[in-house]
Amino acid sequence: MIKSAFNPAELIQPRRKITGMSAILLPFLEDGSVDWASFAAHLARTTEAGLTPAVNMDTGYVNLLDDATRSEVLQQTHATVGGHFVAGAFVADQPGAAWNLDAYRQRIEQIQQYGGTPIIFQNYGLTSQTPEAIVASYEQIGKHAPRFIAFELGTMFAPFGKIYDLDVYRGLLDVPQCIGAKHSSLSRVLEWERLQLRNEHRPDFMVMTGNDLAIDMVMYGSDYLLGLSTFAPDLFAKRDAMWAEGDPAFYELNDVLQYLGFLAFRPPVPAYKHSAAQFLKLRGWIKTNRTHPNSPARPESDIAILQDIAQRLGVLEGGAA
Repeated sequence: MIKSAFNPAELIQPRRKITGMSAILLPFLEDGSVDWASFAAHLARTTEAGLTPAVNMDTGYVNLLDDATRSEVLQQTHATVGGHFVAGAFVADQPGAAWNLDAYRQRIEQIQQYGGTPIIFQNYGLTSQTPEAIVASYEQIGKHAPRFIAFELGTMFAPFGKIYDLDVYRGLLDVPQCIGAKHSSLSRVLEWERLQLRNEHRPDFMVMTGNDLAIDMVMYGSDYLLGLSTFAPDLFAKRDAMWAEGDPAFYELNDVLQYLGFLAFRPPVPAYKHSAAQFLKLRGWIKTNRTHPNSPARPESDIAILQDIAQRLGVLEGGAA
């Protein structure tokens, strides 16, 4: 087994440049159709802030969309930001399914056709294999994708997800085409273990935190691919710049953003997408609070709390409750 003893304080990297990727919310109109204009505007806003937009992710309901809508997301993204984006390669299956490389290859090629970098969503067929076979599957993916990002997804987000043991993670570090991995366990300890392993074996590999309950993991050497940052890509970029500059204001801005994260990502966690819609509506950036019809909702009473947080962050100008 890989040794996991460590001192988190020794991992802190002051003034490092943080790479930020932000999962883009797919907004909806009152009639239930996708609000493509607001989607494109948020893509542009996120890019202009300095973050890389991530589309067809959980925040974009990737597991709930049909093929035509997922394809339209890629087309709209390319039309707005060119090839400066990453996108989820999601292959739906059922418990007991076998590993299906051909299906992943098709998703990867579609993303690459639009210039994006694929993020390999897990599914039952991938995660139900032996540890050795899981690593071999990522090596097979590398033969079709010169650059890709792996993804560990906790079951609180999706039932087909899995957090790998450190031996599998060590195997990922040896796949040269795998440039990083999003880690969504919501556990600081598991992420610290990955950072230590990364630092020892492949320093250029991006450990991308997906921990919306500990967004200060960037202090320890994580980069990020978060759903929370879609609420405020401008403020995440501002926070990241503060860290790079050694500005102590980093901590207070991070605190308020974390307060927002704890509210939005409370159980049931998948309802955070409704929190995002409520918050972006308050900011005047989308037209409705609607989400995908099969996504869980938050109570309307949350809006007053979100409004208070938005005021603390100073971002209500031009918005409407």
